[in-house]
Amino acid sequence: QVQLEDSGGGSVQAGGSLRISCGAPGRDFRFSNLAWFRQAPGKEREFVAGKTWTGGLYEYSEAVKGRFTISVDTTKPVVSLQMDNLKPEDTATYYCATAASDSRVKRRADEYLDWGQGTQVTVSS
Repeated sequence: QVQLEDSGGGSVQAGGSLRISCGAPGRDFRFSNLAWFRQAPGKEREFVAGKTWTGGLYEYSEAVKGRFTISVDTTKPVVSLQMDNLKPEDTATYYCATAASDSRVKRRADEYLDWGQGTQVTVSS
């Protein structure tokens, strides 16, 4: 199991933007599916955004579609989540995750093996 490192969380007012990132020193993201999940207090961890390595498929939850963008910088390597037009309901701890490469975007948390420690995002109204 590889420990990923989440960073970039913080507090912002509704309508603002944040960018969170995740890396693993020495880790190559090639041949991996990548995703971001989030978990609010008292709620289950939920899928936010993900991509396949092969085919370059991207998927987003309905709650964030059109506002969030997942991207990968293969030269570092770092996977990021750009979050725009943030809403109070986006408040949660955000986790990056990697899984073995697949032709479909994996949306269940139990399909992912490696996780970041989480970074807090707080959106005030």
